[in-house]
Amino acid sequence: MLRRADRAVLATRLGPEGWPYASLVLLAVDHEAAPILLLSDLAEHSRALAVDARLSLLIDGTAGHDDPLTGPRLTLLGTAERTVAPEAARRYLARHPAAERYAAFADFHFYHVVVSRAHLVAGFGRIHWLEGAALGFSAAGALAAHEADIVAHMNTDHAVAVELLATRLAGGAGTGWRMTGIDPEGCDLGRAGATVRIEFATPIDGPAAARAELVRLTRLARESA
Repeated sequence: MLRRADRAVLATRLGPEGWPYASLVLLAVDHEAAPILLLSDLAEHSRALAVDARLSLLIDGTAGHDDPLTGPRLTLLGTAERTVAPEAARRYLARHPAAERYAAFADFHFYHVVVSRAHLVAGFGRIHWLEGAALGFSAAGALAAHEADIVAHMNTDHAVAVELLATRLAGGAGTGWRMTGIDPEGCDLGRAGATVRIEFATPIDGPAAARAELVRLTRLARESA
């Protein structure tokens, strides 16, 4: 659910009295499944984080449920840290290409969220507290180093396969789908503001495993016709 999310509700402490303040933000995650945010210094939540870096993020997975309270949602508790890591910017902008218009403005900064705890409501009566380490994915380095090359190769040399993955396996509609990211647990595809995700059968750890899994999924997409 966290890797699929493209937005979240951000809660911070506002003003000298520390009132809770909730706002909508766009979201991406890195290979370790840690959230990445792009925030403006002019926003109220950024001013709040400058005073107290603690935050909460609500990930809403209840879309499509007749009764939203039976659907899943995830609340993350953590701290926000500014980052200038190129990987964070690349992952975020691949997920939200429209943000390239303002990402380079002097008042915008990327933030990496260090998750301390998480509260998962998996459905009615299925409630769990998780430590932050339980959400992380430590074996992601080898794949992360090759992600840009894999994504570029798929979009340039295998555009038809990407379209098949989006429309036949992920329920995407229309044409023009492109791969926007790949991580140990799946790949993300985007088209004109819409996003879909395909989960891998098992986690992958590098380019060779990525190739094998994408070949398998493409074959499955072709057979689904």
